[in-house]
Amino acid sequence: MEVLKYIILGIIQGITEIFPISSSGHLVIFQELLNIEQPGLVFEMFTNTASFLALFVLFAKDIWELIKGFFLYIFKKEAREEYKDTFFYVLKLFIAVIPIGIIGLIFKDAMGAIKNLLTVGIALFITGALLLTIFFTRNLIEEHDDISWKDAVVVGFTQAFAVFPGISRSGSTIIGGRASRVSLKSILRFSFLAYIIISVPTSVLGVVDLVHVSEEVNWTGYVLAFIFTFGATFLTAWLVMKKLKVEHLIYFGVYCLIIGVLAFSAFFIMR
Repeated sequence: MEVLKYIILGIIQGITEIFPISSSGHLVIFQELLNIEQPGLVFEMFTNTASFLALFVLFAKDIWELIKGFFLYIFKKEAREEYKDTFFYVLKLFIAVIPIGIIGLIFKDAMGAIKNLLTVGIALFITGALLLTIFFTRNLIEEHDDISWKDAVVVGFTQAFAVFPGISRSGSTIIGGRASRVSLKSILRFSFLAYIIISVPTSVLGVVDLVHVSEEVNWTGYVLAFIFTFGATFLTAWLVMKKLKVEHLIYFGVYCLIIGVLAFSAFFIMR
């Protein structure tokens, strides 16, 4: 039964990391329901590493093209015109991850202290309301595919709110991107690539923290959670890139509202 709990948490992490419904919020909810105590943020960072690797595999071709174009622009003068857009796209990705990186480092310990059903419920409700706003205003904007410098900054600052438990990182980037009139497909690609960049230092920190608490860790559970997180992330991200449309955001918005209200209510009922 204990092993099954970790498998469930792994699947939840994989699915909710990609869908705009907050992986951190759902982990808090299900940890409360399944009565699983975790050593701070370690478990979440460990499963985030699995999600990072899954997205890295899924976007391996894109990543290679971006790395190749970035360095060819720098070191091969005659190739600069050809790879100019690629070079600046990479710079925009780094600009977009700066706010969440800084805020994440500053509030890393504080976030663990405020993770409860009350804060998660409020955050999910806010996420749901914003997703519904994006849905109902979908026909009022003229969208574009290119990510401008302004778009990167807006996405970066909206993404930074995802350090708070219950605020979806993918949801916040969708909200920021759509507020800047970026097409959903373009903002999803940008969001996932930004997540990969963010996850490199986060994964390193997660491994360091895991070493410090290694004697307290249920290694069988952690490994199973890692495997199922990887699989769920890969399949969900593949599905999202192929099928997700702005019209589908109403389902995620309503879902977040309902789960937010339930989590908020459960906080007071379980006291």
